[in-house]
Amino acid sequence: MNEFITVQEAAEKWGITSRQVQILCKEGRIAGVARISRIWIIPRDAKKPTGDKRRNMGGKDDATKHHV
Repeated sequence: MNEFITVQEAAEKWGITSRQVQILCKEGRIAGVARISRIWIIPRDAKKPTGDKRRNMGGKDDATKHHV
């Protein structure tokens, strides 16, 4: 099973938290990820997803809101 890494290993490799990796897995944003029972396994050669999914979901910086 050396072709896979754990959530913790991916987090260290990508410089993010384990929880963020778990969320990326759950959202299907990491290619080739699989879940065995309660454990996510991630392909060793998987790339860190890019882009901020929340970017266009509205918020205080959304230019389309709060026009006076």
